[in-house]
Amino acid sequence: MMNIRYLIGSSKINRYSRIPFDDLICEFLSDFSSVLNKSKILKDYPDIKTLAFWCRKGNIQCLKNNFINTKLRFGLGLTFHIAPSNIPINFAYSLIFGLLSGNSNIVKVPSNNYEQVNIVCSSLKKILKKKKYNSLKKMITVVRYKDCNDFTKKISLISDARIIWGGDKTISTIRSFPTDQ
Repeated sequence: MMNIRYLIGSSKINRYSRIPFDDLICEFLSDFSSVLNKSKILKDYPDIKTLAFWCRKGNIQCLKNNFINTKLRFGLGLTFHIAPSNIPINFAYSLIFGLLSGNSNIVKVPSNNYEQVNIVCSSLKKILKKKKYNSLKKMITVVRYKDCNDFTKKISLISDARIIWGGDKTISTIRSFPTDQ
């Protein structure tokens, strides 16, 4: 039995692409930074404070300015991210880079119940409620599950790219699963 918990999004996985550093995505990340910075418990989580600082408008604009010609590129489609289990906030950076590169994303967060994951997901859901970000809702799915190779195989099969964070055993196991490509 698959015990998959959708923290953001649903079992209806979408494959939408945008240009890298799409203006709406950059604006979304700026709003995300603002929401995180307003959190009263930010002082308790320096990793979230760093994330908020990193995805502020000025830094994203700097990354965009250093990116090679966004006009000739487009995201691949669906990227499946498997975040490491020992770094609570890594999933957020992986998701952000997936969005900035123009991809729809399904991100597996650590199965441990880290408070940082809850804070980040809560902030993302708050921003996704804004009408102007309706189209981005289809590009973000965050899931939590523990050792469910059937689900990992299912998502791998429909993914255009995978980002696998983990040890050699994890990477080897997941690499053995077929992909759409």
